[in-house]
Amino acid sequence: MSSETITTAILLIGAVIAAGVLVNAIFPIIYTISDTAGSTSHAVDQQARTDIKIINAYVSASNKSADIWIKNLGSTRIAVNELSSSDIFIGKPGEFNRISYSSGWTYDVLDGDSKYWLPGETILIDIDDCNLLPTVSGDVVYFQIVLPGGTVRSTEFTAGA
Repeated sequence: MSSETITTAILLIGAVIAAGVLVNAIFPIIYTISDTAGSTSHAVDQQARTDIKIINAYVSASNKSADIWIKNLGSTRIAVNELSSSDIFIGKPGEFNRISYSSGWTYDVLDGDSKYWLPGETILIDIDDCNLLPTVSGDVVYFQIVLPGGTVRSTEFTAGA
């Protein structure tokens, strides 16, 4: 009888230890998966709520400069300091390249707020002295912007004098 009690106690202790080991092995995996899923869903939500539209563009062939107006049509605000991390591609179709913020373009939020590009507001992208732009009036220009969150918009327009 006492041997059955000792055997039962040993098996019970073994089961508790096994359960503890199992919990310690599985809990970090569950935590990592839930954290990854939360981050992914947040990123997808941000991208779904971010929408922009290129509403106007003008290229001066003689000055090798361009002005592009872009409106925030989404339901989320975009931090203005994130705009400098955007990728901008410009040039003739098939002959375009990326230009960097530090050496090729600037932006201006036209409707006011200096910290955020709010829904409904327009920004002006100003590109000066860019060798990628055509020097002949009437040439086609390709423009694309990629926001840090992955939103992409592109257009083609004709260069002016």
